[in-house]
Amino acid sequence: MEKIWLEKSYPSEVPFEIDADKYPSIVAMFTKYSTQYSDKTAFINMGASISYEELLVQATAFAAYLQQDLGLEKGDKFAIMVPNCLQYPIALFGALLAGLTVVNVNPLYTARELEHQLKDSDTKAMLIIENFAQTLEKVIDKTPVKHVIMTSLGDRLGLVKGTVVNCVVKYVKKMVPAFNLPGAVRFNKVLAQGMKLKLTPVALCGDDLAFLQYTGGTTGLSKGAMLTHRNMVANLQQAKAAISPLLEEGNELVVTALPLYHIFALTANCLTFFTLGGTNLLITNPRDMPNFVKELSKYPFTAITGVNTLFNGLLNTPGFSDINFSTLKMSLGGGMAVQRPVAERWQQVTGSRLLEGYGLTECAPMVSISPYNLAAYDGTIGIPAPSTDVKIMREDGSEADIGESGEMWVKGPQVMLGYYKCVEATAEVLKDGWFATGDIAMMDDKGFFTIVDRKKDMIIVSGFNVYPNEIEEVLAMHDGVLESAAIGVPHDVSGEIVKIFVVSKSDDLTEESLIKHCRENLTNYKVPKLVEFRKELPKTNVGKILRRELR
Repeated sequence: MEKIWLEKSYPSEVPFEIDADKYPSIVAMFTKYSTQYSDKTAFINMGASISYEELLVQATAFAAYLQQDLGLEKGDKFAIMVPNCLQYPIALFGALLAGLTVVNVNPLYTARELEHQLKDSDTKAMLIIENFAQTLEKVIDKTPVKHVIMTSLGDRLGLVKGTVVNCVVKYVKKMVPAFNLPGAVRFNKVLAQGMKLKLTPVALCGDDLAFLQYTGGTTGLSKGAMLTHRNMVANLQQAKAAISPLLEEGNELVVTALPLYHIFALTANCLTFFTLGGTNLLITNPRDMPNFVKELSKYPFTAITGVNTLFNGLLNTPGFSDINFSTLKMSLGGGMAVQRPVAERWQQVTGSRLLEGYGLTECAPMVSISPYNLAAYDGTIGIPAPSTDVKIMREDGSEADIGESGEMWVKGPQVMLGYYKCVEATAEVLKDGWFATGDIAMMDDKGFFTIVDRKKDMIIVSGFNVYPNEIEEVLAMHDGVLESAAIGVPHDVSGEIVKIFVVSKSDDLTEESLIKHCRENLTNYKVPKLVEFRKELPKTNVGKILRRELR
């Protein structure tokens, strides 16, 4: 598909190509912008803030501790398992300054999920919030983790407020189950110690690994997408080029409600707005919609990102429509399909068009985005990001015509190196520099792309990928299950929910026992919401269960 079709759709202010090698690493960008915007506020959380200059000082101290006290070396893996709070950016940039590879971990992971990721990634050290330390305690002896840094939610909120928050979380709300992790060092102590140490600068280049970002896989267990510094720098340049005509450097405040451990918020919010000298308003618990709305009403925010369910939830929360949206310039939806009724109502209530983007963990993540200057939601995922080639492939390996659907393939500087320690899985998706997404799409004669269907078996729950094989593997661990299959079914709020079909070994097996078993082994959004018992499941002539027939 010749890119000339796309060029005419680019707004004149958006460059057709970016310089993926403008900066040798994320660290070089971090140093540049933290100095350039030293007096600006970088992050706000629960009323506390940290400036660009303060962040540079604290991240450097954190890096010095990792390097000098823990003896971590360039390329070692460092996991971050915390929700959206000020500790996250300090640890993130600190680990990168020390030359480490960051492994983002969902704090809500079960022990089984956490053990797999820490072992698979070869993580040597990690930061964890104490609320979930009990989970780590169960598996740490089975992992390569040697050093644990512990934090409490209020650690960076100031002495008085932080103490109050930590007491309420621990003793009033009882959100910190008892744990025993001897040798764990407290976050604030790490910073204090790091301030006394000197960081030895680490030489980084574009080919060095910045992140192991875990994503689901059709084989069940999650895989680590190897994202280099060049991948990330390129995607930040692409994102900045696409949205900067809407924004003013040094004067933006973006609402960051999606978790920073997810590639969408990590790139679109934390890193992109850092390069704009903007402020990230970190929302620790966006599920508490009434308090979320109260927090929004305090700030003249200029941008917000989210998934369809987040926007829909806000629109249906009392008080949201009363907020002053006069400063809002950009609303960006991704992670799952934006629904037209939600997009139209969002624009009606806020006066801001809901841009839709498309991306994948393997692409750091941005692949395409709606042009910023369209008047209204158009149902497409827009046009490819600068320096990104996209083609639509037929099943026979030939390239599809305009208007014809097929599998979307992506090529660009943001495409990952491959999956960590997964040579075969990498070979399945990377073909001569092209990444085969598995998503079915089509391009119109203006160069706009539309997703026709998603990966056949993948389930998308509130923007999170859920792979049937992982659920089926957990079900297979139950003594009463003979066979099972998992599919996604439409849901008004979350887009899809998980439904399982089960062939039991006896009549004693109940829906309640299956759900309880799944809750013990799966993060909440992966837990099945619907259960159907069957005497047998449809299969191919070689015995493979046919999920498409169940759908």
